[in-house]
Amino acid sequence: MNKNLFEQVADFKNLHSAYFAARRCKRYRSCVLKFEYNLEENLLTLKKELLNKTYHHGGYHEFIITDSKKRIIKAPLFRDRIVHHALCNIIEPILDRGFIYDSYACRKGKGTHVAVKRLESFLKSCSATQKRRDVISSRVYCLKCDISKYFENVDHEILLELLEKKIQNGDILWLLREIIGSNAQGIPIGNLTSQLFANVYLNELDHFIKRVLGERYYIRYMDDFLILDTNKWHLRETKERLRMFLCDRLKLELHPKKAEIFPADKGIDFLGYVVRNNKRFLRKSTVKRFLKKKRRYYKTMIKNGQQTEVFLQNVFNSWRGYICFADSYKLIKDIRASFCQPF
Repeated sequence: MNKNLFEQVADFKNLHSAYFAARRCKRYRSCVLKFEYNLEENLLTLKKELLNKTYHHGGYHEFIITDSKKRIIKAPLFRDRIVHHALCNIIEPILDRGFIYDSYACRKGKGTHVAVKRLESFLKSCSATQKRRDVISSRVYCLKCDISKYFENVDHEILLELLEKKIQNGDILWLLREIIGSNAQGIPIGNLTSQLFANVYLNELDHFIKRVLGERYYIRYMDDFLILDTNKWHLRETKERLRMFLCDRLKLELHPKKAEIFPADKGIDFLGYVVRNNKRFLRKSTVKRFLKKKRRYYKTMIKNGQQTEVFLQNVFNSWRGYICFADSYKLIKDIRASFCQPF
């Protein structure tokens, strides 16, 4: 391990780059403008605090978002977000090398679309394997799982133990402890570092599934993961082994209502899309949420003169980029028509 790794984190150029990353899409917020007013001085102060180990992570601003489900978001102070970016710039490449190929969340070159395409490829491959074995009556089954309250149940000591295996630098580990310890329990949704920590934590599960269980058709996106197989009874046994591993090694539990085994030809609901019969569809709930949002925009913004019809059209164009990934020609046509009618 490079003995100057921590100096790379605290380097002024790295902090300056982290500042630009932290302010992205937040350019004119008061906290950003205040920090920017004495930018060089503030970055130098941050550098000095890091090198002298007098830096202390601040508190969080909490708020709730309700999209597909209710989530508590904890937003760190702007100067802390800069430190998060500066740290991830240096350690993320090191940690990423240990991740398996089929982990798709918050990684360069990955993402939801790549994961869904991989699922489609796995379905074809698993079906082809089934046919080569001449098992006419067999079907492809899917074990789809979700971890119960994942972010809030990440154990700090286990996380630090896993990080210490990859980062043998005392100064970096001091900063990692400072960031992890800034939240009383688990890792907060809202921290850039939490995305990286979440992948590090479940990388243990990835290697258990690939190396110990020998599963070929496995995909994970954060705490959502699935395994394909033609043997339903094998998947039942696998589910139990996963439950035991998560409990014993990571102090986590499978979600009781979101760990199920079902035939893949009924459709696999994964990352906002439903994959069925070589086609991709949008979840009905996703479409309903979009239409609900459209009504809200129309009633509260356009009628009050706060926004224009052009704004609403831009909302549609943005969402179209998401739904175009699915087989959704008729859906796009119907929704486009609905934009000509007030709700």
